[in-house]
Amino acid sequence: MIGAGIDRGDTAWVLVCTAMVLLMTAPGLALFYGGMVRQKNALATLMQSFVVLCAVSIQWVLFGYSLAFGPDKGGILGGLEFAGFRGVGAAPNPAYAATIPHQAFALFQMMFAAITPALITGAFAERKKFSAFLLFTLLWTTLVYDPLAHWVWGDGGFLHRLGALDFAGGTVVHISSGVSALTCAIVIGKRKGYLQKPMPPHNLPLTVIGAGLLWFGWFGFNAGSALEASGVAVNAFATTNTAAAAAALAWMAAEWLSRGKPTVLGTASGAVAGLVAITPACGYVYPAAAIVIGGVAGMLCYAACNFKARLGYDDSLDVVGVHGVGGTWGAIATGLFASAAVNAAGADGLFAGNPAQLWKQFAAIGATVALAVPVTFGILKLVDAIVGLRVSAEDEMTGLDLSQHSESAYALGGPALGEHVLPGGGHAEMSRSATLREVGST
Repeated sequence: MIGAGIDRGDTAWVLVCTAMVLLMTAPGLALFYGGMVRQKNALATLMQSFVVLCAVSIQWVLFGYSLAFGPDKGGILGGLEFAGFRGVGAAPNPAYAATIPHQAFALFQMMFAAITPALITGAFAERKKFSAFLLFTLLWTTLVYDPLAHWVWGDGGFLHRLGALDFAGGTVVHISSGVSALTCAIVIGKRKGYLQKPMPPHNLPLTVIGAGLLWFGWFGFNAGSALEASGVAVNAFATTNTAAAAAALAWMAAEWLSRGKPTVLGTASGAVAGLVAITPACGYVYPAAAIVIGGVAGMLCYAACNFKARLGYDDSLDVVGVHGVGGTWGAIATGLFASAAVNAAGADGLFAGNPAQLWKQFAAIGATVALAVPVTFGILKLVDAIVGLRVSAEDEMTGLDLSQHSESAYALGGPALGEHVLPGGGHAEMSRSATLREVGST
């Protein structure tokens, strides 16, 4: 039975958006990242996004949601009153959304918690142990994401009380994952042969499909954050699409001018950069402002991704350049372009006569970095002491598909390109499906 005060339209909208955000992680991000790695690491990369979704879903029900959105404890963390989804049912929680079931809100937020650590995997792609990845994901979600979500969105969180604006996750999702990705790339180290031999994407069509799924799901991510089927949701939908298109064109133009030709990978990456940048602002700015936000994001993130080689770190799939830089610009842009005329629950930004809002945005950025970087560093050191962070040099040469999962992404007649041949001429263990086929044919 639907609870009193529940709006069926709002509830249906949020549930649909929840499914759309799930789709962003698997298959959206999985394909986007999976196409960019070398063939021998394709399945391992897909696996990471898929398993993050599973692991964080359980963590969220057990205690993650309660830490993020439970009753406030000093502005820093939620209490454990909602552990195991106790008390999270069909009645609304007016502190967050008065017209949808509390459980619908919790499930929607679950999908944000799942995609955020999945974003970080692009920084250490092709070289991290699966056991280390899994332990890191659970610790990072608990110690970084959950507290930060409470700070920014939790009833009583100190950044929420400060008045920092983050409509759908610029600080909570993108800046946190971007700076944590940089920490991971530095601590774990470079891939073998980085900048010494080519490491091109093995399947760009998969990446473009993934980018398209991300773009589609992002409407649920951003417009769904209105938590109702309303004019604010429509505005977030419009600004999301506008910024993505502007950023894709801006990245394409920058690449065309600097390298002589536009690329498919660059244009798809530009669209994602625009989606990242508009995320904190989408419910607070006009569509015209979204053109500027997206256009600047496309050029800025393109420059950041090209600059990483000079800085000497190996961020395999440009998480820092797209999510860290794009998310930071988006948070700043929110302080510039926000208008209370768009959303009365927000505030005016600098260009609407309120310079104080810009400083609140900088405070939120600083707090996010101050939490994410040292805690991520500590988690990495702990995980390294327990299970070790990196695969062996031989396993890295073999590829994570075979060394970590005993599978190959493509079995179309012989070993996959780049598959490592074991001493004596044999190959690593067949995948489970291949084994079953062999058994069935005897």
